[in-house]
Amino acid sequence: MPLMTAERTETTPRVEPGTLTGERAALEQWLDYHRATLEMKCAGLDEAQLRTASAPPSDLSLLGLVRHMAEVERGWFRRVLAGEDAPWIYSTDEDFDRDIRVTDEDTWADAHATWQAEIARARTLAAGHGLDDLGAGKHRSGEMFNLRWIYLHMIEEYARHNGHADLIRERIDGATGD
Repeated sequence: MPLMTAERTETTPRVEPGTLTGERAALEQWLDYHRATLEMKCAGLDEAQLRTASAPPSDLSLLGLVRHMAEVERGWFRRVLAGEDAPWIYSTDEDFDRDIRVTDEDTWADAHATWQAEIARARTLAAGHGLDDLGAGKHRSGEMFNLRWIYLHMIEEYARHNGHADLIRERIDGATGD
């Protein structure tokens, strides 16, 4: 499949979380804020730039981060929270980090659509649970997790990877910021 050369633009507005919200609203707002931050870090870049690795020997790229976060959304919300038998999207038993390693066949359009679909499914699944509700599935560690823990972990996961995204973006075109 040929690489696209057109630049993409931001599609999800980033909204500052409220300062006087309840616990659940705060968790959901902070998670959405970090989801939108990753999308913002990818805005305005073409396919080649989205594939640009951070620094040798790392394979980490913005496209790889988006693919990774699609896997993470699926794992925590579909497999752990809902107990769904949702197969890996990109990773395999033989190549667990396949989500990070992109090939010429992997495109932003596919990765972005998959990531957004996993986010939408996560929101739907979470809406049916209270913060103290235990997930119907188990993590690969065998441990059980409640929705509160999953939200907190997802915020941490995005925040950490958004730091990576910030450095990758700065390497690509010098853009910095939150």
